[in-house]
Amino acid sequence: MGEVVKDEYQTDYVAGQDNINVLGLDLHNWVFPVSALIVVGFVIGTLMFPEQAKEMLDGAKWDIIASFDWFFLLSANVFVIVCLALIFLPVGKIRLGGQDAKPEFSTMSWFAMLFAAGMGIGLMFWAVAEPTAYYTGWYKTPFNVEANTPAAADLAMGATMYHWGLHPWAIYAIVALSLAFFAFNKNMPLTIRSAFFPLLRDKVWGWPGHIIDVLAVVATIFGLATSLGFGAQQAASGLDYLFGTGSGINVQMAIIVAVTSVALISVLRGLDGGVKVLSNINMGVAGVLLFFIIFAGPTMKILETIWVTSSQYVTDIVPLSNPFGREDKDWMQGWTVFYWAWWISWSPFVGMFIARVSSGRTVREFITAVLIIPTVITVVWMSGFGGTALEQIQDGVGALAKDGLTDVSLAMFQMFANLPLTEIISFVGIVLVLVFFVTSSDSGSLVIDSITAGGKTDAPTAQRVFWAVMEGAIAAALIFGGGADALGAIQATAISAGLPFTLILLIMTWGLLKGLSHERKLLVARGEL
Repeated sequence: MGEVVKDEYQTDYVAGQDNINVLGLDLHNWVFPVSALIVVGFVIGTLMFPEQAKEMLDGAKWDIIASFDWFFLLSANVFVIVCLALIFLPVGKIRLGGQDAKPEFSTMSWFAMLFAAGMGIGLMFWAVAEPTAYYTGWYKTPFNVEANTPAAADLAMGATMYHWGLHPWAIYAIVALSLAFFAFNKNMPLTIRSAFFPLLRDKVWGWPGHIIDVLAVVATIFGLATSLGFGAQQAASGLDYLFGTGSGINVQMAIIVAVTSVALISVLRGLDGGVKVLSNINMGVAGVLLFFIIFAGPTMKILETIWVTSSQYVTDIVPLSNPFGREDKDWMQGWTVFYWAWWISWSPFVGMFIARVSSGRTVREFITAVLIIPTVITVVWMSGFGGTALEQIQDGVGALAKDGLTDVSLAMFQMFANLPLTEIISFVGIVLVLVFFVTSSDSGSLVIDSITAGGKTDAPTAQRVFWAVMEGAIAAALIFGGGADALGAIQATAISAGLPFTLILLIMTWGLLKGLSHERKLLVARGEL
């Protein structure tokens, strides 16, 4: 018999015990009304004064980025180191949901869902635009390297990979693993506050937890609404580029209505028949498109670029992660710190969704799937899309070579224009972008619903329908009432939320390590590990 170890993470709190029923909805008594008031107030204020709001909130955003660049970079490094360590530490054997738990989804469906929710949509736009921006010097270059040189081409791929590799996925992994562990292993509500139980104990179910969850809801809905709004503008630009449909407000509104409608159908079909099916379709279509680019494009150059991207990423990851003594501080703040703040502001949404679908996985399996595998796939994706674009520019082929990067939303289509079956692959690209938006909207509705329902995962379907409609309505209102200024103002608010959330994530990391260490002692004492 091993020593008796008391489980310190016991609570009498039950998910939804502070909820109220309103018109058949099961809502948390504090989180829902406060979140709703903040969101509605921000949206109305932004619509009334879009230019002033953008100027003020943009100023606050850039002040935060300039003042706390070191904090964002060092914190992201901590998340990567902790995640890599968890793969090899003994706690890696702990299974989410208990040692006898079985995965709810197949490995492929599970990976497809977490990848689609994590950053699938971003890869569609930035895989071409970001390397092109660095190579051509469109907006500064990392390490102030001279633009349009072989060194700039290699560094462009490595720096792009740095922004889409281990660091963002480590941010998501910390949040997701923390929530999954405390929800599935300790039977706590599936909501952000649960990860703070090691620090606050039962006080987490009071006002400190309310504040944490309200911040998570606001950051999530603003992030989703602005992404849907900007995505509608980008998709409209792509349709206009291909078919001459125009890219005005009417087209953008039609795209938002279409995306929201499909998301509603997905919501009504549930997690199994909705997000899972769409995510599997996403991954299948994305895989076909990637293989087409590799074999229809400069195949040997792309294969070479995979090696260059990987080696350059490994070479540059440490100097790019160092915030001190940088000569390229403008680039670091304008790109890296901006990205880190954005990933962190999105982490409650993406992390909670990944947690929701990850029961039954071991910690080691979880980290490998959330951190390592996406990074490897992204290397291939960036090399295929970005490598093809850089090859075209260096050969003087196409609009990107002739005019440079004039419109980020068109960069991918301009690259497609120099490949076979241009119209077909461009249309596939637009469809893929829109389906990625649908999965983001659906999974986002699930996450917001869970938080505003006090951590319940079986709240009425009508609540997820409500949040899906709200995301589309906010995006449409911002576009119609204030255009890019209004969207930019709300996006600046979401990014600014990255600062308090960075501190929240650091505390969450400490709580996770403490919780896993204690759980391992319990399992060893019981002879289960």
